[in-house]
Amino acid sequence: MSERSQFLWLFFSLSGRLSPVAYALAGILLVLVQFFPFYQFARVELNSAASQNWAMICWGVLLISAWATFAVTAKRFHDFGKPTYFALISLVIGPILLVILACFRSDPGPNRYGRRTNAPADS
Repeated sequence: MSERSQFLWLFFSLSGRLSPVAYALAGILLVLVQFFPFYQFARVELNSAASQNWAMICWGVLLISAWATFAVTAKRFHDFGKPTYFALISLVIGPILLVILACFRSDPGPNRYGRRTNAPADS
């Protein structure tokens, strides 16, 4: 699998499983990606054209990162053998859930979401 397809699988696909370390690193990356436009928005003068542009970028990043957080969390729950809908709570308590799920070990061996951790589900 190419690096680009791995990136797209990690952040946008709902299939497969994810280990605690990969989940934590993906979560940290998502937090940093969310932080950058908010930081830039805070730096510019309020009600300027730049602030309006950064506000739009913030909304776009927020929407995309919400899906990415959901996808990453769904794969982490798959590693416990739990269904995708468990990841809906990530949209409500994301940062707390990031810490909790990054601290627990996964189910050993294959389960119905895949043969191994950190890989797409078997086709």
